Amino acid sequence: MEPGFCHSIAPMVDLAGILRPGDGIVWGQACAEPQTLVEALVAQRAAFSGAHAFLGVSHSGLVKPEHADHLRLASYCGTGANRALADAGVLELYPVPYSQLGGLFERKSIPCDVVLLQVSPPNGRGEYSLGLAVEYLAPALKAARAIVAEVNHRVPWTHTEPLLHRKDFARIVETSRDPVYMSYRTGETELAVARHAAAFVPERAVLECGLGQLPNAVLGALTERRGLRVHSGAIPDGVAELHRCGALTGEIHGGALMGTQALFDWARENPQLRLHSSDYTHGAAQLARLERFVAINSAVEIDFTGQVNAEVARGSYVGAVGGALDFIRAANQSPGGVSLVVLQASRIVEKLSGPVATPRSEAGVVVTEKGAADLRGCTLRERERRLRALSGSS
Repeated sequence: MEPGFCHSIAPMVDLAGILRPGDGIVWGQACAEPQTLVEALVAQRAAFSGAHAFLGVSHSGLVKPEHADHLRLASYCGTGANRALADAGVLELYPVPYSQLGGLFERKSIPCDVVLLQVSPPNGRGEYSLGLAVEYLAPALKAARAIVAEVNHRVPWTHTEPLLHRKDFARIVETSRDPVYMSYRTGETELAVARHAAAFVPERAVLECGLGQLPNAVLGALTERRGLRVHSGAIPDGVAELHRCGALTGEIHGGALMGTQALFDWARENPQLRLHSSDYTHGAAQLARLERFVAINSAVEIDFTGQVNAEVARGSYVGAVGGALDFIRAANQSPGGVSLVVLQASRIVEKLSGPVATPRSEAGVVVTEKGAADLRGCTLRERERRLRALSGSS
């Protein structure tokens, strides 16, 4: 198939021969979503009514509230198109740190009988790469009874752990369609936040970059640095740019590529890039080995004591506990490390409108377009003074 050719062959994919009523179904998130297989899943859902479907971050919008007539939907997040599912009351949510997801699959707390997987074409050794993401798919693959693969010729072969072979798949569907893309913008606000945040990144830092425009923008302010390394859940476009600028050294460790075609082209057969299970990227034992670990994460809002809401905005579940708490704790314990929470100044509030995802005991440095407030070692009164000054609140 010619690159760029996009089609949907969902009616030709017979999932009913593999899926059973009540099965647990898991697939990759964000750019790693196997779109053709998910289209087939929702089209044929009546054939396996009562199946449990676990979604990660979704930007395709393929799963809609009306599909809950036969599918029981669950996720760890309300990000992207999941917000509509949560608002409709059809999405069950697991409010857990990302580091715990693997254990939930292993213990069958999250049902996982069949994995729908987007993979790259095989290399010369017959090895299929997971391409754009490993993360929670690694423990899910171990727990699953069957794997259905969408071999997408638009997906790059990358160094993933694991690599798979044809015998591992119960069924293979070949496609050539654009993956889901996640684009980034950098306006004046993002540039200002990035400039203030960069001052807290030491030389030879190990970087973690959370989801969103602001964390990616911070990476863009580090292009003149040298000797930086990456250990992150998400690998956005900014990491590829740092690599092209010569700012990075050593292997780049992550869980998922989340960005545009430029990122995927950079990642193709890149020997420095390694994509891992969430047990590795978010695991406490691995994170404890990192010095000068800098965690860069966004938030819905933060209150005057340093508590972070990363889940709910205006009554809608839009975020997650996610991996931020794993990384923030690691950064606070890392010699020479620091946790940076980046957000607009208007999101510094007196009282949170949602649950506490990161407790005030883990507060580090809060960065906005107006400047930064270092809360480390501060009393509650001093924290409030600094954050009020940063927000412009009297």
